[in-house]
Amino acid sequence: MPAVPSCILDPLREEFLALLPPRVDRHPLGCHRRRIDDRIVFDKLVEALVFGCGYERLGDACCSATTLRRRRDEWIAAGVFDALRRSVLAAYERLIGLDLTDVCVDGCITKAPGGGECAGRSPVDRGKSGLKRSQLADGAGVPITALPAPANTRDHVLLPATLDVLTDLLTEVGAAAERTTVHLDAGYDYRPCRIELAARGLRARIARRGHPAPVQVGQRWVIERTNAWLNGFGRIRRCTERRRSCIEAYLALATAIVTIRALLRAAWYRYRWDTRPQSPQIR
Repeated sequence: MPAVPSCILDPLREEFLALLPPRVDRHPLGCHRRRIDDRIVFDKLVEALVFGCGYERLGDACCSATTLRRRRDEWIAAGVFDALRRSVLAAYERLIGLDLTDVCVDGCITKAPGGGECAGRSPVDRGKSGLKRSQLADGAGVPITALPAPANTRDHVLLPATLDVLTDLLTEVGAAAERTTVHLDAGYDYRPCRIELAARGLRARIARRGHPAPVQVGQRWVIERTNAWLNGFGRIRRCTERRRSCIEAYLALATAIVTIRALLRAAWYRYRWDTRPQSPQIR
């Protein structure tokens, strides 16, 4: 069973390969073993993201676990994963259009049993090692960015870095910050958060601490759905990576997959093409 449907994996792989920098073979004799195809390694990394299994379980005669780790680090150093996230997001903006009138920001805590640079004591899991990500999504739930941090980091501490991504995106698409409303839960009901929002010219709708605020009220339910989409990836739901760069790479890859799936679903009603899926319900 494929990790991701071919209608998602094929265009994602082609875009990823197009973003790879040209490789120069500097071997003096040119008689070393042939380099494993990047397509095989990329498909293996997608399987690692979706299933959450270790590299040793994915290694076979086509590609070893050592090759997976080495190629992963090579692509992280080249910044290809984040470039893929930005490329897919730009494609969604060009074909469908991001709903930046109402955006949502929220934090989501997952397990990190291996510890590492982004692991901390989880306040919702009996103090076990956990990972928190600060999630930003547009009005339709399309993930824009996900920033990792230790689980014991307060939500409002991660807000400035998350808003920086939103401000850069608004400048890139030419949208006015005054027309954007940021929906937040009670974890952001602090004066520093309101100052950060006001300094960027963004409007805010924040739930008040100590007052009942069901998630169904307003637009905050959108970010909860986005968190559920990303938690469907085993590597994110139970993160075993220890380095921040690896966690950011897998978050960028997961964000790209969710975005291209949302793109196909929205484009199914607007466009027709030869490889169009039979149904918009793409898993």
